[in-house]
Amino acid sequence: MDDINISELSHADAHSVDAINNLLSQLSASRHVVTTDTLNEILSSPCSHLFVAYAGQKIVGMITVGHYMAPTGTKLWIEDVVVDSEARGKSIGRRLVQHAVAFAGSIGGTLMLTSRPTRKAANALYASAGFELKETNVYKMKIEKQP
Repeated sequence: MDDINISELSHADAHSVDAINNLLSQLSASRHVVTTDTLNEILSSPCSHLFVAYAGQKIVGMITVGHYMAPTGTKLWIEDVVVDSEARGKSIGRRLVQHAVAFAGSIGGTLMLTSRPTRKAANALYASAGFELKETNVYKMKIEKQP
């Protein structure tokens, strides 16, 4: 799969929405579905960058880099890294991570990500890409938008 091209997704259309939803279904057992409006909102945010890997015209992987300023410096986060099951084992995930790291270098700051321990291949990839395991707890709370 040498014909893999990685670029920042610039617009939402039926093809990209379907491809992103296909990838999301492979990422997590939790049901996440993006609409064209949601994808356009992501793509129009100056602090959110969705990169996709193309094999020809087909989207076969994605990675998101988000960033923000905090009193302790610029923070960058990698989110939603997934490669289509039919395209795995061809270093597409590695190329996506390398692309995200290079992009983060254009901003500067601390680049972070989380990964479930059960995702052995992903964790090995992140370690081999130079990420260091940080001893910390991650907490989450779902907040519904108030009317």
